[in-house]
Amino acid sequence: MAIIRITKEFRFEMAHALWNYTGPCRNIHGHSYRLKVCIRGEPVGDPGNPYNGMLIDFSELKKLVKTCIIDVFDHSLVVYKGSPSGFMKNVEQMFEKYHVLDYQPTCENMVSDMAHRLMKQLPPRVKLHSLRLDETSTSYAEWFASDNPE
Repeated sequence: MAIIRITKEFRFEMAHALWNYTGPCRNIHGHSYRLKVCIRGEPVGDPGNPYNGMLIDFSELKKLVKTCIIDVFDHSLVVYKGSPSGFMKNVEQMFEKYHVLDYQPTCENMVSDMAHRLMKQLPPRVKLHSLRLDETSTSYAEWFASDNPE
């Protein structure tokens, strides 16, 4: 059989603030994100298997991405742990769902983090090929496995 790639798209809402940035994104603001997840592998080649001809059931991929990415970040505020303590105290008091990250929550860093989260959850017979995280309708970051050897 051939190596096949399949892609599923997800949408979620998230707010962030970029600490120490000089532009308007230093303020808390939100985006309607689109995440495209592309995996690769060899489809099941067993006529007796209910997944015959599939790389992975799209519903299984949806469940994995929902659990390790969407449920974590959707309708949350993400901030960098290096932000000033006064700001962090306000975040803790004002927001119910927030995440303090070890990195600046740029689109570039977020897509890399999401790739690592997802790779840990994928079944061994499929591999993550790429992720594309659209922050706006005209701006996105991409992660490719070929650029990031394990």
